[in-house]
Amino acid sequence: MAAINTSELKNGLRVLFDGQPYVCQHVDFVKPGKGAAFYKLRVMNLLTGNVLEKTLRSGEKVETADVVDTDMEYLYQDGDGFVFMDSTTFDQISVEAKAVGSSKDFLLENTSCVVTLWNGNPIAIRLPNTITLEVTYTEPAVKGDTQSRVMKEATLNTGAVVSVPTFIDIGEKIIIDTRTREYTGRVSK
Repeated sequence: MAAINTSELKNGLRVLFDGQPYVCQHVDFVKPGKGAAFYKLRVMNLLTGNVLEKTLRSGEKVETADVVDTDMEYLYQDGDGFVFMDSTTFDQISVEAKAVGSSKDFLLENTSCVVTLWNGNPIAIRLPNTITLEVTYTEPAVKGDTQSRVMKEATLNTGAVVSVPTFIDIGEKIIIDTRTREYTGRVSK
């Protein structure tokens, strides 16, 4: 952890406030007509997801957070933990369900993810932007319902339920955007 000057702050930089890791979402330099210049920051807590507004004087020092993104592969679920393996060192770590969050709905064995570590402890995971999953259950399509973009619910092989177009059938592989949890297309056979 190194101290940096406020002039070095930029979007995406990870810093410490009150012993908690934050990521800078927006950095704005303000030089009023009267008085000293300052920086207005919008930062998000990496542990809780809360967003704060911070104001720092120009020239003030800020601690950088020791946060590392590591490429890992999901192996299996062990109780209420999820086991991931480092792709380069083959070390395995268990990630709490809280850190995995709603990403668990799209986790399949051998899925590559980015695990965020703070002081060596996993605090979050990030899935690939899109993932291919198989439809295990959906209602059959209703004939003649092709006028508008009609959607229906489909259960995927991970247990997640998403909205898909009516032409999707059981057994088809579809592409899901993991950021929006929406259907983006189907895999051609």
